[in-house]
Amino acid sequence: MTLHSEISYLLEYTEWDRAQWEAWFRANPGAFARGLGENSDGRIKNIGELVRHIFSAEQRYVERIQELPISDTSTVPPNDVDALFAFGRRSRQSLRDLLRDFPSERWNEPRQVQFGPNKRVVVPRTMVVQSVTHELRHWAQIATLLRLAGYKPGLHDFLASGIFERELPPTKSAAVGA
Repeated sequence: MTLHSEISYLLEYTEWDRAQWEAWFRANPGAFARGLGENSDGRIKNIGELVRHIFSAEQRYVERIQELPISDTSTVPPNDVDALFAFGRRSRQSLRDLLRDFPSERWNEPRQVQFGPNKRVVVPRTMVVQSVTHELRHWAQIATLLRLAGYKPGLHDFLASGIFERELPPTKSAAVGA
């Protein structure tokens, strides 16, 4: 089993979820300016910057795995739905290309990487899984912050995505209603 096949359903889910968020932010663009609260560390100041951070991290993990220079993503405007989600589509395509093209014998090759002031030894497959779980955690954080601010960001559960149900054959009851 390849790493891509191991996490493909999570990639499909996060792409579905990104589409839900993109539509929601198109209808609520002012929500990007919502602050992250008094316990924020100050690096990321609002929800738009947090969305950019999600996509930036994905791009940077791909770059770390490929041993490329780390991108400066600060030029992506955190209050522009089109620019942010176009960046998210590019970062996801970079990840999908990596999963398709990276030599299988290198997925478990230890390497030292720098994350801010800290250095860690990790294998590339750890960085891929981190990228996806990092995204999941931050979207949940965004949903919570928006709900606390009085917004209704909608349903984002995996259960609603229908990822696995797309593989099912039609049932008699579904065929009758068609």
